Amino acid sequence: MEELATPGAHGTPARGGWDAHVHVFDAAAPVQAGHYRPAHQPLERIEAEAARLGVHHLVLVQPSVYGTDNQLLLQALAREPGRHRGVVVVDADITESALEALHAAGVRGVRFNLVSPVGNGAQAMRALSPALKALGWHVQWYAAAGQMAQIAELHAGTGLPCVLDHLAGLHAALAPDDAAWQALARLADQGAWVKLSGWYRLQAQAPYSTLLGNVRRVAALVGDRLVWGSDWPHTAFAPDALPAYASVWAPVVEALGPARAAQVLQAGAVLYR
Repeated sequence: MEELATPGAHGTPARGGWDAHVHVFDAAAPVQAGHYRPAHQPLERIEAEAARLGVHHLVLVQPSVYGTDNQLLLQALAREPGRHRGVVVVDADITESALEALHAAGVRGVRFNLVSPVGNGAQAMRALSPALKALGWHVQWYAAAGQMAQIAELHAGTGLPCVLDHLAGLHAALAPDDAAWQALARLADQGAWVKLSGWYRLQAQAPYSTLLGNVRRVAALVGDRLVWGSDWPHTAFAPDALPAYASVWAPVVEALGPARAAQVLQAGAVLYR
């Protein structure tokens, strides 16, 4: 994939940057029972949004509403092979050949979910670990701050890279001495990555200034292993009231400064290569 350019004025990403957490939805696609029904949000819509900030590469993350049916995500990846990457949800008994086909399509990780009632969890992660390691994939977790210790235990000795969604759940009201910080330090020692994403899921409101200290502390723990994700299309909001795309990038620049923010945009090329 192409080299990333330096950021423009005020930390605006230049063409080639990565948005490491987006979803695509088809209003006609079946969803998991008891879950929300998303509005229609196709790939071309987020590509256009991202292009305005110079972001060219997207990481399509399988949303919980579709369970292990990754067809919509794979169809989106196939529109322009090699440009974007995917993180899927799979059954624990998936075959090696099926995983290899996903890799060829651009998939680089499997998402495990300790938040959603239809998410894949710890048992599936243990079953899949050897196959994921063989592929060079990572494990992505959507989890609360209080579950970081459990994730650290699960990853100990696996050799699998760990990616923690949405600032590892370290919300604005979290106490500075909460045990989640010690668990994250342990995960950082194991090589964990953190996504700077999902600000509105973390007991914060725009412009998310109450999270800036947590972002800086996380950055000090994990170093260069940070990526940014818009979390588009922001399923916590009504379709006609979505946050502006640039508004969820701005906290990264404010917390870390333009130079460090540029590195965060470049890091996707390492994690998703």
